[in-house]
Amino acid sequence: MTNLEWIKLELGGLYGGEVVRELHELNGLYRLYEGESRECFGPEEGDASRLTTNLIKKLIKEESRFMAGRTPEVRILAASEDAGAAGEIERFLNRTLQENHWQKHLLHGVRDCFIGKRVALCVDGGPGRGLSIRFVPSPEFVYELDEEGALSKIIFFYGVNDLADRGRQRIFRKKLWMDDGRCRLDEGVYDGYGRLVEARRRGEDTGLDFVPATVIVNDGLTGDVTGESDVRELAGNQRAYDRLKRDDIDALKFNMFPQKVLVDASQASVEHVVIAPGALIDLATDPSRSGSGQASASVLEPEFGYDQRYEHAIARVRGDMHDLVSVPETSLELLKGFAASGKAMRAVYWNLVCRCEEKWAEWDDALRWMARRLVDMARLYGVQALPEIAFSVRIEHLYPIPDDEEDERVRDLSEVAGGARSRLAYIRKWQPEADALGEMRQIAEERSLFGA
Repeated sequence: MTNLEWIKLELGGLYGGEVVRELHELNGLYRLYEGESRECFGPEEGDASRLTTNLIKKLIKEESRFMAGRTPEVRILAASEDAGAAGEIERFLNRTLQENHWQKHLLHGVRDCFIGKRVALCVDGGPGRGLSIRFVPSPEFVYELDEEGALSKIIFFYGVNDLADRGRQRIFRKKLWMDDGRCRLDEGVYDGYGRLVEARRRGEDTGLDFVPATVIVNDGLTGDVTGESDVRELAGNQRAYDRLKRDDIDALKFNMFPQKVLVDASQASVEHVVIAPGALIDLATDPSRSGSGQASASVLEPEFGYDQRYEHAIARVRGDMHDLVSVPETSLELLKGFAASGKAMRAVYWNLVCRCEEKWAEWDDALRWMARRLVDMARLYGVQALPEIAFSVRIEHLYPIPDDEEDERVRDLSEVAGGARSRLAYIRKWQPEADALGEMRQIAEERSLFGA
């Protein structure tokens, strides 16, 4: 049984066949991102230029860097009487994320999601060992949802080697699935024919009542389990951009040099022409043209001018690519004028902020799921004794835009001091998740203690 056949068997005929077909597309999307695709080139034409400028990679990196370059903050919120316990859980989560190099993994995971339509966020652990977090790109997993939309099965796989002989190929495969309310685990190494070579775990009970993974889908519509690729949207313009640059370089290369023209010259004169600084041409008339022609030499300068049209076309293509992913096309001169004002910078990046907020609608759910599952697994596997309280998880998005928040805080504090704003209104504005009345009581107690 080949690897493609077992995917069809695991996921069912129709759906499995569609997943297998899409795996080829996903690999093509990663090749486009890396600039390895040659779709933009036609057949070989002499010494035609093959220069490419990978704008797809540049824009995807800018988009992901803006969204996740500053790691979002994970906050644990609970009732005021449980504030200490909530702080303990939050410290545990922050320490676990830091130990797992969260900032780097999140940035790479967001980038993989933009390229390959979706990404899997996995948490792992066990008795006597710490908890780990990782992202898996779409070409390395397949999954199934149950009727309620929850993950019921996920299979991870990747090639251990790249040998041509399928009998000697080795593919690692890890399967997690729900069985009668329990999550079970298969893990082993298979050959290129799908035959088991080394069984590591077979039907092992993980002790969990959930699959420790969630799939984050990029964009898409209601019920979409595959997602959309930002690379696919940019591919057509990338091809047009490369063709324009290639044609521009070739036109410059083949038209920048003037042509030497000899008229009615003898064969001997033509053969002895030397092109060099200070060289002379011994020009003799062709004997057959004697009396009816006179040998002459000249230079034919090309009349080739298309700069405006070229610049307009290539600027339009670049502008379309930036518009497709809402990344503003800015220059250092433009940003200099906005650097002092966070509001002006936010206006420049407003469309990109909106696009990222749209994507965070999917990512927030995944990060809240991750926080709760880490707490559950820490308790189950004895990683840390965490308090049993009711809590919620808030994800605070941080974008690399200078903010005018500090100036606004100072203005609001001056209004409180001047009696134009109440302390309660200030707390509710700047600490929306806090117990404002509880904070006021605490302030009153501290004042009485200080006065005493």
